[in-house]
Amino acid sequence: MDPHDAFVALEREIGLLLRRGRAISTRLAAELHPDLDGAAYGLLALLQDTGPLRASDVVARLALDKSTVSRQLSQLVALGLVERTADPDDGRAQVLTPSPEGAERLAAIRDVRRARWERDLEDWPAEDVATLARLLDRLNRIGEAREAEERGGPPRD
Repeated sequence: MDPHDAFVALEREIGLLLRRGRAISTRLAAELHPDLDGAAYGLLALLQDTGPLRASDVVARLALDKSTVSRQLSQLVALGLVERTADPDDGRAQVLTPSPEGAERLAAIRDVRRARWERDLEDWPAEDVATLARLLDRLNRIGEAREAEERGGPPRD
């Protein structure tokens, strides 16, 4: 395959994956809580995966508008899925973490989603699944480094 054609195919497949991901996030959000916005689902997952974060850290990590993140975080707090607590490093600031209910609901959805991946990819050797995970991690790290470069800071953990 010509290198240019390979990148055209890559762009097409990643675009399809991203579109499907947005649709899945919207569906999963509704399963997690009927009043939850699809974009807020991703914030809850981020908080679960990274640990306590300040709202400003969420804005920086996702490169989103502060008002958008604030609105989504407020929704998560109002629904009882996220808690605000004093920052242990600076008592004047607050950090956000999933509430026990939010963590439990998210874990249940992730378990169902993981089981679906296992069913969908049952014909794949475990080595292929692991290779795909490593390649996606590599691609994500490239994207994070690019985002950090564009905002003038170090890459995130």
